[in-house]
Amino acid sequence: MNMEKILEVKNLKTYFTLKSDKFGAEPEVVKAVNDLSFDVMKGEILGIVGESGCGKSTLGKTILKLNHKTDGEILYHGEEVFNLNDKDLKDLRKQMQMVFQDPFSSLNPRKKVGSLLAQPLQIHKMGSKQEIDEKIDRIMKEVGINPVYKGRFPHQFSGGQRQRIGIARALMLNPEFIICDEAVSALDVSIQAQVLNLLLDLHDKYNFTYIFIAHDLAVVEFISTKILVMYLGKIVETADKKELVKSHLHPYTKALFDAFPATNPKGRENRDPVLMGDVPSPINPPSGCYFHPRCPRAMEKCKMEYPPLREVSPGHKVACWLYE
Repeated sequence: MNMEKILEVKNLKTYFTLKSDKFGAEPEVVKAVNDLSFDVMKGEILGIVGESGCGKSTLGKTILKLNHKTDGEILYHGEEVFNLNDKDLKDLRKQMQMVFQDPFSSLNPRKKVGSLLAQPLQIHKMGSKQEIDEKIDRIMKEVGINPVYKGRFPHQFSGGQRQRIGIARALMLNPEFIICDEAVSALDVSIQAQVLNLLLDLHDKYNFTYIFIAHDLAVVEFISTKILVMYLGKIVETADKKELVKSHLHPYTKALFDAFPATNPKGRENRDPVLMGDVPSPINPPSGCYFHPRCPRAMEKCKMEYPPLREVSPGHKVACWLYE
């Protein structure tokens, strides 16, 4: 793998201020992404996993400047994304694309598929009408949709086919970096496998760099080369996929792995108690380590102070006082 650094995220914060219904009350702040730092290498597939409400989708949208950041840096090939003017940002859109969770709501229901796929090329003035038509046919074939159906509307396709169209639209501008935001969570399991294999085939063919966001650890484990585990807007553990699967350290990561059904009864012996409760509100997170109210191994120190993200082995980082 080429070890060129394509994306650097440094101390990123994305906060949202909520208006209070009470007169004179202080506005509440949602800390959706709370001081995250990580790098993505060219050709890498970084899987970001965590329960709903952990800030994964907000992170993906902030990287593409679809959300405003509160603090920190997002460097794409060394350039700060939020410092780009409108022209440079439009050029950057050719390189950075997104596949959204719901293929039905992300596709304009009033436009035919051919028009939806042509639109990015028309906006960026890339190619003649004939060249655009030829590219639409080629990309549709690559994602497994017969080009004869480009005159149909999105509602005339199944969910899996619509997601393939969403992937095709992301490919139209020849990007090098794609964020897949829960791209298979709305699909049946058998269709999920087909779409995941399609994404891997495209990765092998074009050497794309992916950030793959999901709440299903099994999906992330299947597609990723590196995994980042988020909890309540923070990174709790990150490592190469093989390392994380073999040696997951944080109690939250362990709880995610323990949620896998055990095919062998002996595989249940070393499991922690089932994780209880929901992710706390990012408006009012717990003191100390955010995970301590649900953690079966919580110590007194966990309630008082948030643990730093420290490297316990090459490339393997964990934020937990158990590994102080």
